[in-house]
Amino acid sequence: MKKTARFLILLCVALASGSSIAQNVLDGAYIKENTPKRRVIPYTPLREADVIWSKRVWRVLDLREKLNQPFYYPSQKTNERKALIDVIHDALSAGQLTAYGNPTFDDEFKVPLTKSEIEAIFVKWDSTTTQEDPETGEMKVAPTKVEVGADKVKQYTLKEDWFFDKQRSVLDVRIIGICPMIEDFTESGEFRGYKRLFWIYFPEARPIFANAEVYNRKSDEERRTYEDVFWKRQFASYIMKESNVYDRSLAEYKKGLDLLLESEKIKAEIFNWEHDLWHF
Repeated sequence: MKKTARFLILLCVALASGSSIAQNVLDGAYIKENTPKRRVIPYTPLREADVIWSKRVWRVLDLREKLNQPFYYPSQKTNERKALIDVIHDALSAGQLTAYGNPTFDDEFKVPLTKSEIEAIFVKWDSTTTQEDPETGEMKVAPTKVEVGADKVKQYTLKEDWFFDKQRSVLDVRIIGICPMIEDFTESGEFRGYKRLFWIYFPEARPIFANAEVYNRKSDEERRTYEDVFWKRQFASYIMKESNVYDRSLAEYKKGLDLLLESEKIKAEIFNWEHDLWHF
């Protein structure tokens, strides 16, 4: 009996030491210290008196575009990288970020969501699937758990302010909010557009994004972060709304190719405003 007890104790010690050794295995040639310790570059101080022109726009990042793939992949989390929605979800679960509700009509960050409301957004039950009852042979509704992960979020909406700072003589931009969007289907499976999940106040999310790596096609050593990608504007997008007296989006009065042309027109107007300012 004593020998058996002693053997079990030795076995537990061996397993514990083995697991600790496994945890200390270095997956790479060196320890990565840059990204986990990155700090956010503070915005340049801005006074209202220095802003001589500004325009608010809402733009859409479609993750099906090649330039935006780093936001979408990897579809499954790894030790080094996560898709943007997984970074946001983990930060929300840890209480490091605040999600704001009513994303369809309110992007002014007035209604914060509780943790239970956030989890209800990320975990849903599909009641349209059926399964055969092994006892009766009848087809019964079998709700299946559907989690909103990297493979579900296909677009993001950005809310941003463009302005000209006369103190620095530059046209600058500040992202105010970001909103993930998923595909929305009817009960019959017909696609009817994209549904917004919630809004995140972007300045609050910057420290989180600064410590989350993004894949760099050129070199695995010079990994950028989501903060770098947004700061350097390394993404493709189109404008879906600008501030206007009717408070309406472009889709309400433009369709198809005309909508994209109107989006490019607004981009050109922003660029030309600064260009014309220095025209002699």
